[in-house]
Amino acid sequence: MSTVSDLIRVLQTLAPPALAEDWDNVGLLVGDRRRPVAKVMTCLTLTPPTVAEAVEHKADLVVVHHPLPFRPVRQITTDTTAGAMLLELIAVGVAVYSAHTAFDSAAEGINQRLARALGLRGVGPLVPREGALGAGRTGWLEEPVPLSELAERAKAFLAIERIALVGDPKHRVRLAGIACGAADDLLRPAIDAGCDCLLLGEARFHTCLEAEAAGITLLLPGHFASERFAIEALAGMLSEQFPDIEMWAAHRERDPLRWVSNA
Repeated sequence: MSTVSDLIRVLQTLAPPALAEDWDNVGLLVGDRRRPVAKVMTCLTLTPPTVAEAVEHKADLVVVHHPLPFRPVRQITTDTTAGAMLLELIAVGVAVYSAHTAFDSAAEGINQRLARALGLRGVGPLVPREGALGAGRTGWLEEPVPLSELAERAKAFLAIERIALVGDPKHRVRLAGIACGAADDLLRPAIDAGCDCLLLGEARFHTCLEAEAAGITLLLPGHFASERFAIEALAGMLSEQFPDIEMWAAHRERDPLRWVSNA
């Protein structure tokens, strides 16, 4: 039977740790590398519902995108939500692995998939790194399209009903940048690269103002939507490598943001 170590070897091939940002916490975060694995659940974030699903369905390994713990901790107790979740997983022997920014930047990772979905050509890293692919993606469209059309492509691929825009919907886009999740720090590289548009999972208010002043448009589908689709894809990728292991993307995971209309 495959072990946690076997899964880690494949995960590190799909998302090499060298691609992770220096501030990140990737790798095996909880668990025994020698533990046999029969069931694996992928999810974007550890939350009480996803932890409960992993425990109830007897997962041996959870491959989570956002690492927990993220920063060094002094105590792990039930006094905090994070502590309570970790203790619940540890109590039943569930291992936790995170690839996070390594998967963001991987050859078949989140940003690459988003670039492909938008129809970008000549795709490469937005921030190249020596010996690695680098952060974000940039690419060009064979024919410039209005920002509104690019927004519709993003909505269709991500299966969302709403997307926020910064800039004129009629602004024509030829060169676009991609940075999933919360990646405000990639706005400046996108501007320097001459991008007409940057898709960010989410952006701070002042980042939006900076983009507007610089004349670059933004597409903001939301942090959850910009990454969750790839967590589902990851379960499929792992299933191909380990056909005898039950793999699934968490069913109880939801975007915490909701919109209220007057209708």
